[in-house]
Amino acid sequence: MSQSLQYVDNFLEMLAVERGAAQNTLDSYGRDLRHFTDFVGSAIADAASDDIRSYLAYLEREGMAPSTAARRLSALRQFYRFLHAEGMRGDNPSSAIDSPRRVRPLPKVLTEVEVEQLLQAAKTYKGAEGIRLVALMELLYATGLRVSELLMLPYPAVHSDRAFIVVKGKGGRERMVPLSEPAMQALQDYDGVRARFVRRPADAGWLFPSRSKGGHLTRQRFSQLVKELAKVAEIDPSKVSPHSLRHAFASHLLANGADLRAVQQMLGHADISTTQIYTHILQERLQELVKSSHPLAD
Repeated sequence: MSQSLQYVDNFLEMLAVERGAAQNTLDSYGRDLRHFTDFVGSAIADAASDDIRSYLAYLEREGMAPSTAARRLSALRQFYRFLHAEGMRGDNPSSAIDSPRRVRPLPKVLTEVEVEQLLQAAKTYKGAEGIRLVALMELLYATGLRVSELLMLPYPAVHSDRAFIVVKGKGGRERMVPLSEPAMQALQDYDGVRARFVRRPADAGWLFPSRSKGGHLTRQRFSQLVKELAKVAEIDPSKVSPHSLRHAFASHLLANGADLRAVQQMLGHADISTTQIYTHILQERLQELVKSSHPLAD
């Protein structure tokens, strides 16, 4: 047995004895370390930081998922920490290596036409519940609120002239969000039937009261209503959720020239990098537009 494989076996033995690692875990670590050994083509114990960087670059070229590459790097880190702690080498070559960047999945975004279909479908519902549904949908698309922020709006959150609402978001941070004309009209219509949903005095403090334990419309019930609405609008229900309206709000604003900082403020994002994910969506759309419409694209 080579010295490198002996080091790997010593490491796996430590995991089994001292940490009680399961056999599946040991097998996984063993495969990962042997794969790296095959790549460097030399004693794994003597590998340098550049060898690890080259290995990660190779994995990326081969199309390996960042999550899998990160798992393999984790195995190397633990292995080299073990060698360093046991005095088998004087440094840890993995200590300066950054983890592979995990690409955040882009959210599914409804088109402007699809949002209009949803809003029109909501208006086909009759009675007080239909008026409430229109208010919920118009308000959500006009403001991009998180669903929890929407459903937990206190009744005084809507300004007297209904031009904007005051929202308390994550970390207790308050922000003002302007309302569209359709949202203002929908809220005015809803104000005339809102009292029908107040079953107990304690519920009256919510903008969207209900007989739920919390006193306001629940996420589960609203999500159910949105899925039903998608069917009426003849849109794939898997594509539609309260959160997809928030995504639509942001991407449609940016597509129509809104400032990224303004969108960040309205969404209540503490870090603008969170808002920038929507610029990636727009870039993809522009690329598709060029491919399909540019005269020299073929």
